[in-house]
Amino acid sequence: MNVAVILAAGRGTRLRRVVHEMPKGLLTIGGRSLVERSVACLIEAGIRDIVIVTGHLAGHYEDFASAYGGTVRTVHNLRFAESGSMYSLYCARNSVRPPFLLLESDLLFEQRAITTLLDEPAREAVLLSGSTSAGDEVFVSTVDGMLESMSKNPALLGGPVAGELVGISKISERLFDKMLSVSEQAFKKSLDFDYETGCLVAAARSLPVYCPLVDDLLWAEIDDEDHLRRAQELIYPAIVARESIA
Repeated sequence: MNVAVILAAGRGTRLRRVVHEMPKGLLTIGGRSLVERSVACLIEAGIRDIVIVTGHLAGHYEDFASAYGGTVRTVHNLRFAESGSMYSLYCARNSVRPPFLLLESDLLFEQRAITTLLDEPAREAVLLSGSTSAGDEVFVSTVDGMLESMSKNPALLGGPVAGELVGISKISERLFDKMLSVSEQAFKKSLDFDYETGCLVAAARSLPVYCPLVDDLLWAEIDDEDHLRRAQELIYPAIVARESIA
């Protein structure tokens, strides 16, 4: 596997006071932006073709990609203002060839989030962590280690909480085909369809998707200012300490 897709079309409205005229994936922590850190982790793991799906303020990502000599390229979601994350991935369907890693742009994580998925023998995998108490978590239930359901309300899951969705997944050709088929039906009603609680869960009803759990994974999703403070003050220093020891 040497391909990755980073979904970066969102408007980051809950961080508008912090990001101003910049996509939230370009927020800087420890001297590097979130997307720059993700790209560095992917390249270190051997990924050599990285596609960023842009939307809001796309020019910033185009400038970012130009510094990587073809390793990083962009695909634009023209309808980002009215669509969800699955439509962004759908926009990349003719630009990437599975298998690929799928990441969200607003993540801060340690390197083993990537290596865990690359080392995982299952062709389709959604990475889970233990409890973070970060707020706005997406909880996941599984059956025999396979994806069953996801929800921000754990009471709505089909079973007990197996872990929290990290936002990094391994997508095979057969899973991508299934996701495209599911999404094309959903888009007949609305483009506002997400890739995880909507599409992945629907695809997993007919195709087993493994959910490896890294209970002590250090990571953060940054959707609002509380998430940003947690990432800056707790998660980033812990990642630096752990990886420098490793």
